[in-house]
Amino acid sequence: MLERDRIVEIVAAVGAVGAMIAAMYWIGTTYGNGGDLGTDGGQLLVAVIAGFVLLLTAVGIALAYALNDPEDGLDDADGPNAA
Repeated sequence: MLERDRIVEIVAAVGAVGAMIAAMYWIGTTYGNGGDLGTDGGQLLVAVIAGFVLLLTAVGIALAYALNDPEDGLDDADGPNAA
């Protein structure tokens, strides 16, 4: 069985990818005509891809803070690897 942390990570990743696919589908159906994507659709697609990168960055940072376990020793300021 998967741990709770792993399930949260999977759900977050699948949700973000699902949102990306839904946005790309919407752009294709709205701005596409016969296998061609117009200029507006292309620009919007680039914006959605950039937004996806930023979204995954934010999700990764949020998960790092939310799933951080203080007992694992990774955030020990007095540890041997402390800066």
